[in-house]
Amino acid sequence: MKDIMGLMKQAKKMQEKMETAKAKVADLRAEGVSGGGMVRITLSGEGHMQSINIDPAMIIADEAEILEDLIIAAYHDAKVKIDQKQSETMQSALGDMGGDFQLPEGMKLPF
Repeated sequence: MKDIMGLMKQAKKMQEKMETAKAKVADLRAEGVSGGGMVRITLSGEGHMQSINIDPAMIIADEAEILEDLIIAAYHDAKVKIDQKQSETMQSALGDMGGDFQLPEGMKLPF
């Protein structure tokens, strides 16, 4: 019975740490850049686009396809960065619980 109570306390503590980590992830921001800074995109910790900045020199009707490609590249740059920040934040939360906890390759938190 003592073991079950200990497990319940540990599970509750883990749940609290996960909630704290999720809140930290939500506050994260990452900026993706392409075209030497001509296009910038900022993503939130949830991966939602928060802002997009395009240098006015890029807004040329005949070159819309180039601008489209730069927007996609900036988004992907920001996505890679925010994924890394999410992973680091969640690993930090799990690491605080003791041990050398590692997620299986390809698995991300929160699930």
